[in-house]
Amino acid sequence: MPSILPQLIINGLIAGSIYALAAAGFALVYYVLKFQYFSHGAIMSIAAYSFFAFLNLMGMNYLFSGALTVIISILATLLTNFLIYNPLRKRRATSNIKLIVSVVLLIFATALLQAIFGSSTKSITLGQNKVFDFGTFTITSIQLSIIIIAIIIFLALWFILKKTRLGKAMRALADNKEVAQVVGISPEKIYTYTFIIAGMVAAVGGILLGLEQNLYPRMGIPIIVKGFVSSVVGGLGSVPGSIIGGLFIGLAENIGVLYFPTGYKDIISFVIMLLFLLLRPQGILGVKARDS
Repeated sequence: MPSILPQLIINGLIAGSIYALAAAGFALVYYVLKFQYFSHGAIMSIAAYSFFAFLNLMGMNYLFSGALTVIISILATLLTNFLIYNPLRKRRATSNIKLIVSVVLLIFATALLQAIFGSSTKSITLGQNKVFDFGTFTITSIQLSIIIIAIIIFLALWFILKKTRLGKAMRALADNKEVAQVVGISPEKIYTYTFIIAGMVAAVGGILLGLEQNLYPRMGIPIIVKGFVSSVVGGLGSVPGSIIGGLFIGLAENIGVLYFPTGYKDIISFVIMLLFLLLRPQGILGVKARDS
């Protein structure tokens, strides 16, 4: 059994990379706008189906299909912001109301995808998928691409948040909205940029998710649940923490196969989340809240 450990680690990194992308978009919006953004899963599923439609139904080049998918994901994200979340902010809706709305959008996207594409599963065909055999483990070219692309996105998010003026404005707004406005930061402008970045992350995550598994209308629900679990484990509101949490959950689920049946994967992730909530509620990189 231990001889399959390297393969389980690779499988965990592949799953964890996709979990981390779901968690990163969720955590970014939570960090800046202070509500739980479950509709990130809706954008990921829309991206997966869009890529499938452009590539396999319309026969477009995969790079062009990917670019169009990113554009559609950003537009869908901005549309929900301008038509739904922006009016809610103007009415000073509570975080609970925004949470409910984000869940409703997730369910609406699921129903819309089922109406357009049907309930049967689909699969994305991307030409030849080479298999690399390293003796102790094997990995396909698509799976290797998933890990590499995810790493690039994680580094890009780190650079944006830590090294750019936009990132500094996001951090200032997240820390204290009133003070940020005093120094000339426009909250709505930063919120728009935040949704654009979240849309780009969702597009990449959705494409990679579609390449790794079959497409079905409800696919956005389980992936954003795993993103939420990863974000809780890594630290709600911490983008780096959510990425670490996603990789941790992916590895834990797959290495857990050594000791439990494969059907227990979801149970493993939820048990880990419960343990963190009980023993370290701030997560891996989260900051412990002060008692008021």
